[in-house]
Amino acid sequence: MIDGPYFVLTVLGVVGTGLAAGVFCAFSTFVMRGLAALPPAQGVAAMKAINVAAVRPPFMLVFVGSAVLCAVIAVVTFVLWPDEGAVELLVGSALYLFGSFALTMVANVPRNDALLRLEAGTAEAAAYWPTYVREWTMWNHVRTVASAGATVAYVLALT
Repeated sequence: MIDGPYFVLTVLGVVGTGLAAGVFCAFSTFVMRGLAALPPAQGVAAMKAINVAAVRPPFMLVFVGSAVLCAVIAVVTFVLWPDEGAVELLVGSALYLFGSFALTMVANVPRNDALLRLEAGTAEAAAYWPTYVREWTMWNHVRTVASAGATVAYVLALT
């Protein structure tokens, strides 16, 4: 069984990736549906406000902090290669780093940036809104599954 500081790192990995999975799951299961049900001007305005609020310390600590933690876990695993849990630790790290963090940078952030450049009440924003909701939500589903998978992998490494 994993023990000592390595155990603490892994438990923190469970907590961080689990919190991220929960946030992403909330967006996939009801937040985006609620925003999509609003008139486009209201949905665009609300999502723009959410995107601005998301890049503040509370969420960024969880999101970026978990990525740093996953990278540390992966490096420590490669260096120490524990007798048990190494594969699960590497899988968990890869799922979060690539399926959540990197995917956010290449799929969700560019869509957020495009939405931020639009004025909420314009025809251009109204035309882009359905595409934004569909594509952003699809990639968010992937982030949800990847983050949850990372959490499960880390839990399995502890057992």
